[in-house]
Amino acid sequence: MTTFGVIARRGGRLLPVIGVSALVGTASALALPVVLGKAVDAIVTGSPGSTWLVVAGLLIAVGIVSDLVDSFAGVACVAGTTAWLRERLVRHLLATGPDRGFDTGDLVTRVSGNAADAAQAGPAVVTVWMAVLPPVGSLVLLVVIDPWLAAAFLGGVALVALVLRAFTRRTAQVITSYQQVQGRIAARLAESLAGVRTIAAAGTLCEEKRRVLHDLPALHNQGMASWRVLSRSTAQAAVVGPLVTVAVLAAGGVSLLNGRITPGDLFAALQYAVLGAGLGSMTSVFSRLARAKAGASRAAEVLDVEPIGYGHLWLPEGKGRLEFKNVTVYKGETKVLDDVTVTLPGGKSIAVVGRSGAGKSTLAAVAARLTDPASGHVLLDDAPLKYLTHDELRMAVGCAFERPVLVGGTVADAIGMGREGDVQTAARATHAHEFVSRLPRGYGTPLIEAPMSGGEAQRLGLARAWNAERVLVLDDATSSLDMVTEMQIGRTLTEDHGHRTRLIITHRVATAANADLVVWLDSGRLRGVGPHVVLWRDPAYQDVFGAAE
Repeated sequence: MTTFGVIARRGGRLLPVIGVSALVGTASALALPVVLGKAVDAIVTGSPGSTWLVVAGLLIAVGIVSDLVDSFAGVACVAGTTAWLRERLVRHLLATGPDRGFDTGDLVTRVSGNAADAAQAGPAVVTVWMAVLPPVGSLVLLVVIDPWLAAAFLGGVALVALVLRAFTRRTAQVITSYQQVQGRIAARLAESLAGVRTIAAAGTLCEEKRRVLHDLPALHNQGMASWRVLSRSTAQAAVVGPLVTVAVLAAGGVSLLNGRITPGDLFAALQYAVLGAGLGSMTSVFSRLARAKAGASRAAEVLDVEPIGYGHLWLPEGKGRLEFKNVTVYKGETKVLDDVTVTLPGGKSIAVVGRSGAGKSTLAAVAARLTDPASGHVLLDDAPLKYLTHDELRMAVGCAFERPVLVGGTVADAIGMGREGDVQTAARATHAHEFVSRLPRGYGTPLIEAPMSGGEAQRLGLARAWNAERVLVLDDATSSLDMVTEMQIGRTLTEDHGHRTRLIITHRVATAANADLVVWLDSGRLRGVGPHVVLWRDPAYQDVFGAAE
C-alpha cells in the first residue's frame, strides 16, 4: 500500500462517520427539492401544503446536523492523523541517524507543514467520493421526473467533470513544486539561524539574506501558477455551471408546456440542476486532495530512507578494542575514508589527527556507528558493531561533539538522557559540576533558564557521554574550553585507569602528545599509527598541527 493509502486509512473509525454524515446530508439535499416541489404544486392547486413545508424544515435541520458532525469528525481525524504522522516521521528520522540526505530546514517543513497537508488524505478521499453523489442522484431523479431533463443535465455535467479533471492534474504538479521550493528556502534559513553569530561577526548579513531568499522568486512563480490554475478552473466552472441550469430550464419549459411535468417538477428540476452543476464549486475539495497527495509524497521520501538496523549480539568481555577492517565511507560521490584498516587497543587514549577534510569526524562517526561504511567492518572487542543490540551498543559507546545539542527538561536530564547513572559523578569528572552548582536550581534548573557559554555546553556534552562503558568518542569536544579546564579534562581522560578506550579527535598537539597512540589520517587514508613522539619525526606530521582545522 502506498504512503498516501496508509495515511488515508489512519482516520479509522472517524472516516465512516465522515462518510455517513456526508451521505445523510446528501440524501437530505436530494430529497429537499422533491418536497419543495410538492409544496409548490400544493400552492398552485390550492391544496394544503403545510405538511410538505414541515418535512422541508426537518430535512434542512438534518442537513445542518450532518454538516456539524462532518466538520467535527473531519477536524478530529486530521488532527489525530497529523499527530500520528509527525510522531512517525520524527521516530523514523531519529532511527536513520545523521546521514539522512535531507537538510534540517527541509525536514522541519516536511514534518510540520507537509505532514498537516498529508493528514487531509482520508477526509479528502471521502469528500471527493461523496461529491459524486449529488450529480449522480440529481441525474437519477431527473430521469424519474423527465428523461429529457436528464439528457440536458448530463451533457452539462460532463463538461464540469472535464474541468475538474484538468484542474486536479495541474494542481498536483504545481503544489508539489511549491513544496519543494519551500523546503529549499527553509533549509537555507535553518543553516543561517544556526550560524547567526558567525554571520554577524563576519558582516555578511546582506549576502546571507540574498542566499536564503534566492529561491523566493521561484516560490512566487509557483504560487502564482497555483492561483492561475485555480482561477482558470473557477472561471471555466462558472461558465459551465450556468449552462447546465439553462439547459435544464429550457428542457423543463418545453416539458411543462407539453404537460409532461408540473410546476413543482420544474422547480425540483432546477434545484437538481443547481445541485449537480455545483460540482464545479468542488475545486477546493480537489485542491485539498492534491495537497494531501503532495504532502504524502514528501513524507514518503523521508520514510523511504532506511533506518539503522541493529542485531541481537551482546558484547563479550573486553576493554574497548576497536578494529577497522577495509573501511570505506562515501559522502555523496566523495570518498571520505578510503580502505582504512587499523586495530586500536582497548583501554587506551587514542588521538586522531589530520588536516581539514582528512576524515577524522567520519572515523569517529563510524566508530560510534552514527554512520555505516559503504564497505568494510568495524568490530568492538571482536563483535561487529552492526550486529549489536541497540541498548548494548549505546551503553558501550558514548559520543561528545564540538557543538553538542542539549535536550531534556533540566540540566540533569541533559546529562542523564533518561538513563540510570550518577549524573553528578559524570559532571564532576568533566568539570561541569562547578558551573551547574551555581545555577539557580542546580541540576534541576530548566535548560531554557540555564544560560551557558560554548565551553559550558561542551562540558555538559562530555558529561552526557561520560558513562560509556567501552568507548568514549570525543569529536573535537574540548575545542571551546579554556586551557586550564581542557588540561584538567585531558588529565582525567588519560588517567582513566584503562577500563575503556578514549578516541579523541583533535587538532591540538598537546592532546596528541598526551595520548597513548596517535592515528594520522591524510585525505581519507591511514598515513601513520604510533606514539606522538615517533610520528613527530616526520615533518609532514608536524605540518598537520600548523595547518590543521
